[in-house]
Amino acid sequence: MSDRAGLIPLFRELGNLKRITSAGRNGSIATRMFLAGWGALMAGEEPREVGRRTVGAALAAARLGDLDLAKLFELGLSRDEAEQVLRTAFETVDGAIDPALASELQAVLAEELPVGAPPAFALLLADQPRAGVTCPGKPRLMLEPAENHAEHCLAVAVYGVLLAPGYGADRTAVFLAGLGHHFHNAYMPDSGFTGEVLLGDLLDPVIARGRERALSELPPSLRSRMEAALALIADDASPEGRAFHAADVIDRVLEIEQHLTAAGATMDAVLGDYELVHAGPVKAFQDSTLQEVGLL
Repeated sequence: MSDRAGLIPLFRELGNLKRITSAGRNGSIATRMFLAGWGALMAGEEPREVGRRTVGAALAAARLGDLDLAKLFELGLSRDEAEQVLRTAFETVDGAIDPALASELQAVLAEELPVGAPPAFALLLADQPRAGVTCPGKPRLMLEPAENHAEHCLAVAVYGVLLAPGYGADRTAVFLAGLGHHFHNAYMPDSGFTGEVLLGDLLDPVIARGRERALSELPPSLRSRMEAALALIADDASPEGRAFHAADVIDRVLEIEQHLTAAGATMDAVLGDYELVHAGPVKAFQDSTLQEVGLL
């Protein structure tokens, strides 16, 4: 098994950040991380720091869900206590990560991103659904609930950083490319592979106009960094291009796998493997009740 194959179970957990929500917070964890990352970039934070803190927070959230640093503070934990909780969660999922990268990410678990207003295109991407499965000449296969483009971009950015050491890629460039590779979809509804084929020779100009509209919302220095990162992923010739395209295709496939896995789950798996009725003082009574009513 390759090192990259060893990351797939972790990527499956990280993909669930697209689906975890909590009271009083709008959108999924992945959507909010995407918007927070863009807000921090617009506030002038260095992209390298945004990448480190975002990926570190995502890894802790893989097990803790929305019990993030801000929420732990709100619940009365001290900084040391909150950091220990995050560190413990991080250590349960970091086994397949490059050791040097894991150490660097763990060191920033208690560091918050500066708060800034995300640009207009980022808010639109959070509201723009992905197409699902499309193929020319075939009806669209709808997968509900549909992920949005912010969630996909966040996942690709995080996966890309974790894959980068294996390709010898610059992590910051891969992170920025992940966040920005669907700029055009802020202003272009997603009709998938089918739409791309139907647009034909018009596809590239349409994408270019949508991307330019988004890029125009960035300050000059950040725009320059984003354009350089996007240039690296035009193909797979560079280490950054390979890390990005690996992350992108893995997320696209794992997203579909999640829907198929949920649809194929059995009650035996839920009751047995997942211990829906788990150990406790009334488990025997619960089991007998389920047997009595024919559910076990």
